[in-house]
Amino acid sequence: MNEAREILEEIKANGDEHNRAGMARFGINVNNAYGVPVTWLRELAKRIGRDHELALALWDSGVHEARILASIVDDPQKVTLHQMERWVMDFDSWDVCDQCCNNLFGRTGFAREVIGPWCEREEEFVRRAGFVMIAVLSVKEKKAACDSFQPYLSMIERHSHDKRNNVKKAVNWALRQIGKRDLDCHALALPLALMLSQSDDPTARWIGKDAVRELRSEKILNRLRERSGKKGTRSDH
Repeated sequence: MNEAREILEEIKANGDEHNRAGMARFGINVNNAYGVPVTWLRELAKRIGRDHELALALWDSGVHEARILASIVDDPQKVTLHQMERWVMDFDSWDVCDQCCNNLFGRTGFAREVIGPWCEREEEFVRRAGFVMIAVLSVKEKKAACDSFQPYLSMIERHSHDKRNNVKKAVNWALRQIGKRDLDCHALALPLALMLSQSDDPTARWIGKDAVRELRSEKILNRLRERSGKKGTRSDH
């Protein structure tokens, strides 16, 4: 079962053209996809377990679902910075980018190291990966100091004018996730969101307005207050 060729055959056998068409409607690149749901891939991953060498072989196949599976079964402790740099250059669809960052890259010891360089790169999915990593770490690094996320706000502001859909959505995601960490991070993120919401640039304005809408919602504010044990904060206004 742990042979890449056998797994690729199983992926192909479970392909679904209707699901593949649905993926395409959501902006997923289906050129090398069979239309296999991620839920099915996760069940397959449970049977496989961690396998770094298999993950490398699955990734090199170029098959869309095999690359998502590779990000699930790979061992974060065995991933090198060279591997991350090689894989990020292969990203050709937002879902592979997001799955890889969330399942694997965010669990490696290089997670923080790649954010700055990737956010500054011009390649669409490399830059997206940088901002997705910010969003991912905002959730995963629960004990990290709020101040450690402050430098990312300047990156968000700097690239809030990138109108490419795959980038602007990731920039927005990063801003919202920082703001939802706790009340202190909320107090850092909301002013930037408000500033961007007033921008003359339509992309920055969209990013800001969308972030303000979520960060000012009662649902989010109540959740943050419950976490902190406070009734209110300056970030309410």
